[in-house]
Amino acid sequence: MERIYNQKSFLNFKPFVATLVLAIFFFTGTHAIFGKNGVDKDSDNRELAIKGSISSLEGEPIPYANILVVGTVKGAHTDIDGNFQIYDLSDGKYTLKISALGFKSILEDIDVVKGKIMTLQLSFSEIGVEMPQVTVVSEKDRIFSKVPGAVTFIDKKEIENISPISGNEVLRRSPGIHVVDEEGVGMRVNIGIRGLDPDRSRSVLVLEDGVPVALAPYGEPEMYYTPAIDRMAGIEILKGSGQILYGPQTIGGVVNYLTPNPPSEQEGSIRIQGGQGGFFSGLVNYGDTYGNTGIQVNLMKKQAQNIGPTEFDITDFNTKFLFNMNEKSELGVKLGVYNEVSNSTYIGINQVMYDRGGEDFVRMAPDDQLDVKRYSLSFSHKYRFSENVKLRTIAYGYTTTRNWNRQDFTSNEANNAPANWTGVTWGSTDVPGGAIFMRNSTGNRDRQFEVAGFEPRLEVKHDLFGRKNDLVVGTRLLYERAFEQRVNGTKAGVKSGNLVEDEIRTGQAISAYAENKLQLTEKILLSGGVRMENFNYERDINRRNFAGIGIVDTVLVAGNSVTEIIPGLGFNYRPNVKVSIFGGVHKGYAPPRTKDAITSTGDALDLDAEESWNYELGFRSDLKRWLFLEMTGFRMDFSNQIIPVAESAGGIGFGVVNAGATLHQGFESALVFDIGQVLGFNSVNLRYDVNATYVQSTFSEDRFMGDMNINGNRTPYAPEWFINTALTFESNMGLGARVTANYVGNQFTDEVNSIAPSVDGRTGEIPSYFLMDANVFYNVDKWNSRFNLSVKNIFNERYIANRRPQGIRVGIPRFITMGYEFRF
Repeated sequence: MERIYNQKSFLNFKPFVATLVLAIFFFTGTHAIFGKNGVDKDSDNRELAIKGSISSLEGEPIPYANILVVGTVKGAHTDIDGNFQIYDLSDGKYTLKISALGFKSILEDIDVVKGKIMTLQLSFSEIGVEMPQVTVVSEKDRIFSKVPGAVTFIDKKEIENISPISGNEVLRRSPGIHVVDEEGVGMRVNIGIRGLDPDRSRSVLVLEDGVPVALAPYGEPEMYYTPAIDRMAGIEILKGSGQILYGPQTIGGVVNYLTPNPPSEQEGSIRIQGGQGGFFSGLVNYGDTYGNTGIQVNLMKKQAQNIGPTEFDITDFNTKFLFNMNEKSELGVKLGVYNEVSNSTYIGINQVMYDRGGEDFVRMAPDDQLDVKRYSLSFSHKYRFSENVKLRTIAYGYTTTRNWNRQDFTSNEANNAPANWTGVTWGSTDVPGGAIFMRNSTGNRDRQFEVAGFEPRLEVKHDLFGRKNDLVVGTRLLYERAFEQRVNGTKAGVKSGNLVEDEIRTGQAISAYAENKLQLTEKILLSGGVRMENFNYERDINRRNFAGIGIVDTVLVAGNSVTEIIPGLGFNYRPNVKVSIFGGVHKGYAPPRTKDAITSTGDALDLDAEESWNYELGFRSDLKRWLFLEMTGFRMDFSNQIIPVAESAGGIGFGVVNAGATLHQGFESALVFDIGQVLGFNSVNLRYDVNATYVQSTFSEDRFMGDMNINGNRTPYAPEWFINTALTFESNMGLGARVTANYVGNQFTDEVNSIAPSVDGRTGEIPSYFLMDANVFYNVDKWNSRFNLSVKNIFNERYIANRRPQGIRVGIPRFITMGYEFRF
């Protein structure tokens, strides 16, 4: 049966691979149409106003430098060879602003005369001092010419055009990313990449400036703290074999939030945004360089009294220092303080309440409260032994306190009230199991986490085999410790009571990696890497409730270790400056959670790391100056996917679901169509973009649940289709607007693919939904100001966003905000 299914899966996947290969050959042939120099042969020379090249003082071309015609919407970016072209400028005097990461900006005055093409050759000087942070994509390779895999970079301008209240809105702008809303404002992000379960982003490595942000990256990789999108300068999303250097998670991908670095000159901003339900977001940002020291500091305050069922108050302070130690080295220091108080809860409405309406956002447990406190400190250092040899070192430590006070509740088929019932009932007692009884007791789930890491990385440019090579060799040391207590309160809302669980979990990890990129020819780049992971973990249980005995103090200590070798290979082929073909294969890896690998009775299970083989093949291309296209086919083949049954995933809170073999395969694509350039608009930009993902995520071997064989069933929370698209308008007058649409296909919430919803609302199909947002903004340069009006869910669509953790979460209805930013 297994062999038949795998053959069938291959046959289903084969037409897609064939289509993708044909598409690649079709588009690689476009150089015959476009010409060898990448310039459209049928372009009217009278429309081409400016062309040129950008290089460093040493003569090296600078790819993806931004060229802006000041006071207009016209602009361009350089290609891999540092060349650029600007079309459709009327006669007159203009100023060009040329900028690129790591280089000082250039201002160049020009004259445009009808019929005459201006040719420029400009040189950049590098910024003397750069923040020595770790990025997953080279800052000077934003066209991804050396990335052997699918990658997305979302920059600050794109984030501004979205005017997000939640980082989820920004992440959806990347192909392959499915984000599930929980409370509507993205305080706890749930990211699923290419059909993987999005619950708490367990299968994704989430970083901020290259530093992990999960509670415990190896033993408990849940995202109970999520970096606030309000203060970000960009987001990198890396998939495929390009993520082999990072860890511990290398199954879904890497999401790296980027914060602003200290500027070379004084700059700052004050941004406020307010809306319904008492929503307020304010951010003060300031940066400057004083002698050899740069500083960047920001303070964010974000709160609301009623967004859906949620109330929250967040204070987030971050600062960066950059020290120019000497001509060979720089030191960066980053400090962060985060404090959140919210009435986040696990309980959701049941199906009875959803069907009758009117109770979508009722606060069923108004005393529930989640307190999250996070303190972080990191040091980053870069030392240049020579022009070709650099050592980057990062050291970091952070603590996260996650104390969650949640009122107990119960339901049963007979609708019998419990002995400690508060008298509050939700749902209906007329439907078997349709009543939710609130209990006069509380479970305080208090957890504190400590994480410390150290990672030196050596970067070497060398000429092995007479070819250009880039070698990266490094090691990563990480220590993590978790303290967990459960305190049962005898009344709703109290934070004190009886200590029923107390334990400490520790882990030590060491990782060593090496990756070499070989420039085989001018057009072919080969990449090969390997990473070794070793994780030693221990669970020390000091107090727990034993069946038939009760709550007792104990000494249960058990430990285990897991070691894995993770290889990866990739390539990037550029037949011309317009087209890049990439592909790769790598082994996916995720260590077992400590609480899953060691039971609550101190038994160490022989639980292996989660493993998969991941493949991808794709291309990206600037087919015309007005058209960008990217398409990637992927396949993730799990020999055994481990699904934790945590309460956040709607489970009973301990143990794992051994999902067996699963298969995730499909394609993701992105298209950007510059309508303004096609129509020859001189004073406005009109751009349409779409990213679409199709994925089949299925159980791929025989496995029985009761009498049902779930072989071929879809995995939970894996829609087959999800699409995000936008139409953006910008004018020379500073006025702009964007309309965004988001479609998510239907999802199943359990392994048996139940369609009919359960009475408690936790299982059953989640129907597909389609949402539209709009944002209008106005830049007033003479006032250094920006105004915006944003409407989320324009048509007030009512939809189920989630059936987790314990009941239905209805999506946020129409939500209107207004914002203002002043820059200085």
